[in-house]
Amino acid sequence: MMMHWFVIIIFFISFHASNSAGIVIKYLPGFQGPLPFYLETGYVGVDENEDVQLFYYFIRSESDPDHDPLMLWVTGGPGCSSISGLLYEIGPIQFAADRYNGGLPTLILRPDSWTKTASIIFLDVPVGTGFSYARTTLASRSTDIQLGDQANEFMRKWFESHREFASNPFYVGGDSYSGITVPIITQYISDGNEAGNEPYINLKGYVLGNPMTFPEETNYQIQFANGMGLISDELYKSLFHKCHGEYRSEYISTSNTECHQNLEWYQECIRGIEKLHILQPCCATGNPLIKLPTQKLLNEHRPPPSSKCSSDIRICLVYYWLNEANVREALHIRKGGRPTWIRCSLDMNFTRTVYDVRPYHLNLSKKGYRSLIYSGDHDMHVPHQSTQAWIKDLNYSVIDRWRSWKLNGQVVGYTESYSNMMTYASVKARYLNVLISKGAKRVN
Repeated sequence: MMMHWFVIIIFFISFHASNSAGIVIKYLPGFQGPLPFYLETGYVGVDENEDVQLFYYFIRSESDPDHDPLMLWVTGGPGCSSISGLLYEIGPIQFAADRYNGGLPTLILRPDSWTKTASIIFLDVPVGTGFSYARTTLASRSTDIQLGDQANEFMRKWFESHREFASNPFYVGGDSYSGITVPIITQYISDGNEAGNEPYINLKGYVLGNPMTFPEETNYQIQFANGMGLISDELYKSLFHKCHGEYRSEYISTSNTECHQNLEWYQECIRGIEKLHILQPCCATGNPLIKLPTQKLLNEHRPPPSSKCSSDIRICLVYYWLNEANVREALHIRKGGRPTWIRCSLDMNFTRTVYDVRPYHLNLSKKGYRSLIYSGDHDMHVPHQSTQAWIKDLNYSVIDRWRSWKLNGQVVGYTESYSNMMTYASVKARYLNVLISKGAKRVN
């Protein structure tokens, strides 16, 4: 069956602070010449007295912005800046792969970003993420529920100063921990529409990649490890029988020594494996929360430590770029907000309060919203088995049974669709960049 990946993106995913509606950026330090796309940045004040100031990057569709979908993108973490999505995943620019030599990192175009066919708002949430900040101690506190409420308020205010996008199909997207927050945000926007909140948002659905969803998903990591040949069949069978299929330490009795011993063996087997992409080298910064440039290193403007991992270099580059005074000035970052930019904040006053969002998926399905759930098939952190498990828990019938989807005649993944207008798609590891950068290419 022939189809376009372009159609998938369109079909399934198809600043206002009190004194500002955003500022258009025409040049960026590190990029040669004027930007060939529309970039806007700004702050929107939300919460009581607008004490929460949320920062965003907005890129207008390069095709037909008057009619193309508009998407709010929220990076996971929680607390990882949305510029991660812009620079490393789906945006129109990226860092050149050159080694850092102490100068300003170089930006180049990503030829086939999602902004070729959709307008995207990259939002720093929750408060304390990226350049978003709070004006009071009380406002600095947030939870998953508050994040959803504040993102809804952000969008209402953003549309007040961007009325030209009011009729565009609107979607919410994200990955990893955003599997928790995106359904909540989508629910709040839907509830606001039903309550008559203005302006009305033309919500059509949501998009999630390798999404955290429910507490039991970590149990599927061991099933994934066995399927990928990281542990032996003997160990897998022993783990299953001795631990009774429950591998979370807080649920295993201290007296169950055989289970604990098997888990220690399992941990030894996967030591040195990059969980986010098991085919990649285990990099120091594969986990974005550790071993990143220190303030001293940034102040001295020294290159990051040498690394065999290109991802280490790329992740470090954004620190050197966004902490440059001229870059902050170009992006119109407010002075006094956040003195040092951190990609993934560890010191946020954030409390996780929602651990299972399957009820949100069920409720959104009943309301008729579309959803696209995709999994990179070599992600061990949120394995595809766990994603397929919670989708089956929703108990909707299959309307388009499991089949391959192709790019240029090659199988790049598998897909299945359900009666609640949800589609699941897996993506083979080597084509993860294709999913992102070849969005407008023909797929069958």
